[in-house]
Order: sequence, then structure tokens, then C-alpha cells
Amino acid sequence: MANQSSFTIGKINKMVCPPDKQQVIYWDSNNSGYFGIRVTQSQVKSFIIQTRLNKQTIRKTIGNVNQLTIKDALEIAQTKLLEIKKGNDPRIADEQAIAKIQIDKAKGKNGLVVWDEYIKWGKVRGKRGNQPWGLRHAQEHENMVRIGGKVLSRGVRTGQSNIQANGVLYDLLNQPLKEITRDQVEKWLESYLDRPATARLGLALLNAFFTWLGNHKEYKNAIHLDACSKLLINIPASKPRKDSLQKQQLKVWFDHINRGKNKVTKAYLQILVLSGARRNELATLKWENIDLVWYEGVIKDKWKGTRAFSITPYMAKLLQDLPRENEYVFCSPKSKSGYIEEPRYALETAIRNAGIPHLTIHGLRRTFKNMSEWVETPVGIASQIMGHEPSGTAEKHYTDRPIDLLRLWHTKIEKFILDEAGIVQPTLDELKEYKKLRLVK
Repeated sequence: MANQSSFTIGKINKMVCPPDKQQVIYWDSNNSGYFGIRVTQSQVKSFIIQTRLNKQTIRKTIGNVNQLTIKDALEIAQTKLLEIKKGNDPRIADEQAIAKIQIDKAKGKNGLVVWDEYIKWGKVRGKRGNQPWGLRHAQEHENMVRIGGKVLSRGVRTGQSNIQANGVLYDLLNQPLKEITRDQVEKWLESYLDRPATARLGLALLNAFFTWLGNHKEYKNAIHLDACSKLLINIPASKPRKDSLQKQQLKVWFDHINRGKNKVTKAYLQILVLSGARRNELATLKWENIDLVWYEGVIKDKWKGTRAFSITPYMAKLLQDLPRENEYVFCSPKSKSGYIEEPRYALETAIRNAGIPHLTIHGLRRTFKNMSEWVETPVGIASQIMGHEPSGTAEKHYTDRPIDLLRLWHTKIEKFILDEAGIVQPTLDELKEYKKLRLVK
């Protein structure tokens, strides 16, 4: 056997790997060729053991020569050799030992820390590994584990405390992963049964989190896989919200909205009714994504990422009046994001003064859908304008309506709403003239 000699410290110091080789092995002549030192191209030296098991050659690193004496390394080698003679592969044993250490480490990891890892993964990879989460979905996850105590100055509902509570999942996840058992989840769920919608959302997000953990090589053996399974049946069915503006309420609603002082908020709330867009889709709209020459734009979409939308005449007039203080159409210099985040106060003030029953921001989206029925808008067109997920083979794979067709029906819906509100829908010529006047000013 080449490179064979009796190991001494002096001989080890002289061992080198030639520059034309990736590694070279020196064997100890006193130990039948099973005990050696591997020297890599970077001149790193390690004690190794090599023998045969089940007609295959196996080689195992014992340790660095700077960390073990020759005697200690030889004793470890002889111990491993005995195990191999019994039919045990030391590589498998070491892998199992490392895996146990990693599992124990993962079990002790705080759930909030891992939840944060999950959010970062979702923002980059998300669904199927190539569909990053939307802004709203990511915020929902962050809100689930927020630390409470903050004094709220806006967005507080009637009868609600102005001290922000901890996130729904904060207390449950603020413990080691191994402690989050099914019993723990059931106790958490019981405390939220009086808020079925909140409980359902929290459990859905938690269940998705545990699914992710179950597919993660570091955490899959550190959790109780049954912690969330089949618990939805314990949550009372939540009643679907059906709040929206009635046809006869449109006039008084528009009147009171337009009495507000904030031009951006007034335009935002009116365009929610006139477009049927989701709250955050419209709030995050940027100037670069709208065209007030051809009256069309691109908006974020829950299902496709983005979708084209038509800008109807009155919407265009509202947009032309807005200040351009940053990249967002509905800007809010005071918010961290730069766009409008909390329009509820303005909405609640308007409906309270108008004598209209409780109405949510999402209720404005329902209003658009209901008003589209009055002008007999085809269901598929209304759904495409609103950004509903396509249903049926024809809608998914064959129907691709041009923006002009959407604008035709969208303009009809807007005119119906404005007629009921006592507002005159401007013509294209009036819009052009209005634009000229704005430029002169």
C-alpha cells in the first residue's frame, strides 16, 4: 500500500497533498491499513478509518489531526472497527446522532421564531414554491403574532378597546414547538369560539403552518403532526356577511362621503363602490399603473397576480383630482406604507350621519356586484371586473374578454350608480375639457 509508514507527530507534519491531486491518504503501517490520515488539496489533515462491510468499502472521518492525538484517534478507530465487524455501519449511526441533535434543537425552538421563518419563506416562495404571498395574506400572518399594548388612535370600532391586544396566535406560539400539542391547540380554540370567524382564520393559518413544518426537513420530526387536524368541525359556522348599500341609499351615502375633508379618502371610498375592487388592491394602486389617456390600468389581483381594469368616466374625474405626493394613487404621507391604510373612520362617520346601518369596507365591493344586476350585466363580465376567480372550463381556458368590452359594461354600471346618487356621469369630451382646465390651474 502506497504512502505507508508508522505515524509520528513529525511524519504527520511533513504530510502534504500534491497540487495535481484533490487528496492523498497516508496509511499507518502498524495497523493493517485500516487507520490513516487524509490530506486534502488545501492541506487539511484528518484521521480516517477504512474497511469493508457487506462487500463494500466504507471510509469514515474520525477527526482533525489538530484536535486528536494519534493514540486517541486510534482508540476511536478500533472502537468503530469493532462495530463494523458486528455489521453496524458507523456512518448511519453518526447520521442518526446528528439528526437527533437537530430534532432536539428544533423541538426547543420557539414557535414565534419559526413562524417568522415561515412568513419570510411565504413572501419569497409561497404556494407551490413559486407563488409568493400577497401583501394582505402576509399581513394576516404578521397580525396573528403581533405584540399588543399599542394605543390605537384610529380604526377603533364602537365599543372596542383602544388598547391593541396580542395577536390571535401569539400566546399559543410563544413556546417551544414540542409543547404545541393537540390539547394546547384545542384549549386555544375554545377561547375563541365566541369569535368563530377569527377562530376559523387562525386555525386555517395554523394548520397551513404545521403542514409546512411537516414538509420541512429540520422541523418535521420536532412537531405533533396531529396538532391541528380535523378541528374545524369544532368551530360554529360563521354567518356570511351580506352588508351592502341598497339602491335607495346611494344618494345619501355619496352625499355624506363627499362632505368629508380628505380628498384622497373620499375618492378611494367612491371608487371602491364604482370598481368592485378589493380593499388592498385599490389602496396599493400606483400612478405608473394607470393610463388616463386610454382610461385603463393594471391592478393587483388575488388569483392572477395582476389584472387589467377599465377606468370609467367618473372614476377618471376623481383620479385626475388627486394629488401626486408619492408613487401611490391613494397616498397617505403619514402611514408607514405611503398609501391609505385605514379608511374605516371616514366610512363609519358617513354612514352614521346618513343613518345607514352598519357597513364594512368589503360591503362596498358587494354593493358593486348588486348594482351590476340592475343593468343585467353578464355574470362573467361582472366577475372579471371584480377579479373573482374564474369558474368553469370556459371561463378559465377559453374566455378572454378585451378591456373595451369590460369598459362598455363597467360604464353602464357606473352610470346606474351615479344616476341613483344624483350625480351626472361626465362624457369623454367633458373629461378632456376638465383635464385642460386642471393643466391651466
